[in-house]
Amino acid sequence: MSSVLYDAPGPRAKRRNVLLSVVFVLLLALLLWWVWQKMDDKGQLKWALWQPFTTSEAWTTYLLPGLGNTLKAAALAMVIALPLGALFGIARMSDHAWIRIPAGAVVEFFRAIPVLLLMLFAMEFYVRSTDVGSDERPLYAVVTGLVLYNASVLAEVVRAGVLALPKGQTEAAYAIGLRKGQTMTGILLPQAVTVMLPAIVSQLVVIVKDTALGGVMLQFTDLLNARGTLAANYANVIPSFIVVGVIFIVLNLILTTFASWLERRLRRSKRGTGAILGPDIEDINAGEVAGTFAAGAGGANP
Repeated sequence: MSSVLYDAPGPRAKRRNVLLSVVFVLLLALLLWWVWQKMDDKGQLKWALWQPFTTSEAWTTYLLPGLGNTLKAAALAMVIALPLGALFGIARMSDHAWIRIPAGAVVEFFRAIPVLLLMLFAMEFYVRSTDVGSDERPLYAVVTGLVLYNASVLAEVVRAGVLALPKGQTEAAYAIGLRKGQTMTGILLPQAVTVMLPAIVSQLVVIVKDTALGGVMLQFTDLLNARGTLAANYANVIPSFIVVGVIFIVLNLILTTFASWLERRLRRSKRGTGAILGPDIEDINAGEVAGTFAAGAGGANP
C-alpha cells in the first residue's frame, strides 16, 4: 500500500527486510546467550540468590516500601509539574513582554540545569534555610528538582503543541469575538492535548525513572535505595538490579499503555462530537421543506 509519504516495498526490499530481521534476531539471541553464560560462570544464576524474591520478607520489608516512596515522589512531581508547565508554556506565548520574557528566562534556566544538580541545590536549601525534618528532606529535594526541571520541559511541550495547530483556529476564534485567554483555554489547549500527549507521557516516564537519582545521591528511600539494603542483606547484587529493572519496566509500560488508551479515547470523542438530529426534528424539517416547495409550486401556476 502506497501513500504520499510511504511507498510499498517491492520484492527485493521485502527480501532485504526479512534478511535484516533474521540477522537482528540471531544477533540478539547470541547476545542473550553470552550474557546468560557469563552470569552462569559467575554463579549469578544460583537459586540461593533468587530465592529471597519468592518470600514475602524481601517485598514487604524492602521493595514494596521503596516502590511506594518512588510512586509518591513521582506522583507529587507530576501533579505539580503539569499545571506549572502549562502555565509557563502559555506565559511564553503572551503578547505582553513583561510576562513573556521572564517566563522564557525561567524555562530556559531550569531546562539547562541537570535534574540531579537541582536536587542537590534543593537539598542544601532545605538544610540551611528551612525547618524541614531530616527524614522528609530527601523527598522534598527530589520532588523540587523533578518539578523545576520537568515543568520547564513541559512548558516547551505545551508551547509547541499550541503552535502546531493551524492558525485558522485562532483567527476563527478572534472573528467571533473571543479574547486571547478564552481562545487559549476554550479552543487551542483542548485541541492541542492529543498532539502533546505522547511527549507529555514520555516526560512522565522520565519523572518516574529520575526518582532513582534521589535514592543514589540523597539517600532517599526509593526503590533503588531499598534494593541496596536488600542486596546487602542477601548478597544478591546482580539479581536485585535485574528485579528492580523489571519493576521499572512494568511501571513505565503501565503508564504508556494508559496514555495510549487515553489518546485513542480522546480522538474518538473528538470524531463523535457532531450533533445528531432526532426523528421528530427531521420530520418537522422535512414538512417545512415540503410546504415551501408546495407553496412555490402553487405560486408558479396561475
